[in-house]
Amino acid sequence: MNKHHQPMVGSLIRDWRQLRRLSQLDLALEAEISQKHLSFLESGRSQPSRDIVLLLCEHLGVPLRERNALLLAAGYAPVYLERSLEDPGLQAAKAAIDLVLKGHEPYPALAVDRHWTLLAANAAVAPLLGLIADADLLRPPVNVLRLSLHPAGLSPLIVNLGEWRMHLLARLRQQIRATADPVLADLLAELLTYPAPAQPARKGHAQELEAEPAIVVPLQLRLGETVLSLISTTTVFGTPVDITLSELALETFFPADAATGEALRALAAQSASAELLGVP
Repeated sequence: MNKHHQPMVGSLIRDWRQLRRLSQLDLALEAEISQKHLSFLESGRSQPSRDIVLLLCEHLGVPLRERNALLLAAGYAPVYLERSLEDPGLQAAKAAIDLVLKGHEPYPALAVDRHWTLLAANAAVAPLLGLIADADLLRPPVNVLRLSLHPAGLSPLIVNLGEWRMHLLARLRQQIRATADPVLADLLAELLTYPAPAQPARKGHAQELEAEPAIVVPLQLRLGETVLSLISTTTVFGTPVDITLSELALETFFPADAATGEALRALAAQSASAELLGVP
C-alpha cells in the first residue's frame, strides 16, 4: 500500500478529538498521558504504539470499525472482526436476537445495522410492512428510516408525522455526530428532501408552561379504523468486540395505551388463524 495515500494516524486522532470537542489537555488527562506526547502523536513527530491507539480510541468513543482504520493508519493489523450474523462464531448472539424478537410478539420488534438497514423482524412487523404503498421500498436492502418517512412509505399513515419525523431526524443527527459516517450523512440529506408536514402554530408562553411534557415520543400509526400508539426502545449489545454486533440495534415497540395492546393482540390472533387455515 502506498503510504502517501494512507491517512496519518495523528491527523485521524486529532479529527476524532475535535469531533468530541476535547482539547489536547482534556484528552491527555483522560487517557493519563502527557499533553506533549499527545501533541507529538497528532503532529506525526511520534509514532503511537498499538496500545496507545486503542487507549485513545477508547477515551474518544471511536466506533470499532473506525478503530481498525486508525490501527491500519498506524501500521498495525486490525483487531476487531466483522462477521455475518450467520457466522458460527456469532451463533449465540444470533440466537439471542431471535429470542428477543420472537419473545416480544405480539408487539413489533426489528433489528437494524448502523445504516438502519433492516436485518430481521418478528411476525408483528409484517402487517405494518403490508401498509407500504410502494413495493420498491420493500426490496432489499430495506432502510427503516426511508420506509418510515418516504411519502410512499408509512408517512401518510403516521398521525403525528411532524413530531415523529423530528424525533427520527434528531436520532440520526446524533448518530452522525457520534460516528462521522458519510453514508448516514447522505441518508439525512435524502430524508430532508421528503415533504414535511406544516408545523402547528406555537401556543402562548403561558400555555406552554402549563402543558404536560411528553415523556417519550410515540409513533401514532393509522391501521384501518384504529390508531396504534407505540413507544419504542433501543437495545444494543454491551461491550461487543465484533464490529457487526457493535453496530446492531434492536428496536422494540410497546403499546402506549390499552387499545393499542388489544389491537396488536387481535392482529396476531388473526394472523395465526390465517396461518392455520393455510391462507397466505
